[in-house]
Amino acid sequence: MAKLHKKNCRKPDDVPKAGCMDELLPGPEDSNCHYDLIIVGAGPSGLFCAINSMQNGKKILILEKKNSPGHKLLISGTGQCNITHDGDIQDFLDHYGDHGRFLRPALLGFTNRDLISFFKGLGLGIVQEKGDKIFPETMRARDVLNILIEQCREKGVVIKCNQAVKSIARNEDGFLVGCKGGSYRSKLLAIATGGCSYPATGSSGDGYRFASILGHRIAEIGPALTPLLIKDYPFSELAGLSFPDMKISLCRQVKIREHRGIIQFTHEGLSGPGILDLSRYIRAEDILKLSFVPDDKRKALEEWLVDKARLDGKRSLLSVLADLPRFVPSSVPLSSRLIKRMLEISGIASDLKMAQLTREMRNCLIDNLTSLSLVVSDLCGYNIAMVTRGGVETIEVNPKTMQSRLVKGLYLVGEVLDVDGDAGGYNLQAIFSTGMLAARSIKSNFD
Repeated sequence: MAKLHKKNCRKPDDVPKAGCMDELLPGPEDSNCHYDLIIVGAGPSGLFCAINSMQNGKKILILEKKNSPGHKLLISGTGQCNITHDGDIQDFLDHYGDHGRFLRPALLGFTNRDLISFFKGLGLGIVQEKGDKIFPETMRARDVLNILIEQCREKGVVIKCNQAVKSIARNEDGFLVGCKGGSYRSKLLAIATGGCSYPATGSSGDGYRFASILGHRIAEIGPALTPLLIKDYPFSELAGLSFPDMKISLCRQVKIREHRGIIQFTHEGLSGPGILDLSRYIRAEDILKLSFVPDDKRKALEEWLVDKARLDGKRSLLSVLADLPRFVPSSVPLSSRLIKRMLEISGIASDLKMAQLTREMRNCLIDNLTSLSLVVSDLCGYNIAMVTRGGVETIEVNPKTMQSRLVKGLYLVGEVLDVDGDAGGYNLQAIFSTGMLAARSIKSNFD
């Protein structure tokens, strides 16, 4: 395990657990109380925004629908919490689809180094793992959440759990937020409810409804960072097989995207980081084209097969294809099971000799090796998707403050925005960065 930063961190038992909020967090219990800031959602964006918004004498309330904060954070990175990524923060901007430009002020204003320093300063060691992913040294998301909760307690932030927000209204004094257990008023409001992914954790799309009620447009939402289901999928028996660097093209009548990355076969379709990162653009009925051999090597592949048929005609096509990466550069390794399946897809017998390979067979095989077409039947849903694509239209939010351009005093942070990042810590970094940017503006707007 390669250490990026190491510091003696507190034992997990020294940090308050995310259990009963009445025992952990101070604050009045009366409804209809007036606060300086109400934050809807006690996920990482809401907690971080509250921590960094607090000033002496100010009253901040977080309303959480679940029985404790941070349910989704606890399962992030399979419970290990990939909080950010290593590298130059400028490079992050290319990892958010078409919305990196919107995040530029937030990311540059609170970088991955700043986030690491924040947790390191509170006693949590940080490590760098394979792929430049950054994790807590304990590899426990619970420890990240406990630090955020402890900071809320120390700063006097009130967290009320089991308070599902039912209504939000704008009035002359600010905002009136209605819950099943009562109503609360505040001058400023931040929506930090997350998206729709993993709805069991509380991310069920409430924030989109609240933002819409307050006048915001919502870009079409859908699952992202999610595997794909493929029609008439031909590789079920090869589930688990992966390719370290495969090119994949996304077509919708014409080619609209091209991507490279790790691709993995599943029992029903495709997964792996290369697919997950591309999934924000994919819709049902789209065509994906896999390149086991780069399409610009098509001529080289054809010449190689012709030569092998002429010089080594008694050898089987299956055994010849096993040598493909050595003779056609940049081709992905092909296992014997995959070669047999590709021959079957191409209508070629697995025991065919090179001398028996006709031009029609050769062309069909080359087509499939350079550009195998697969039709997407669907994307795996919100129960599996790591994040949600779509959300509050970013053109309606000031990227320098995270404040609504339409509603004064309203802030929108985290995944409720139409922003989603690649796998590898980019989404949590955006969540923390937008939370910090909003907090700085909120502090300047306190009376």
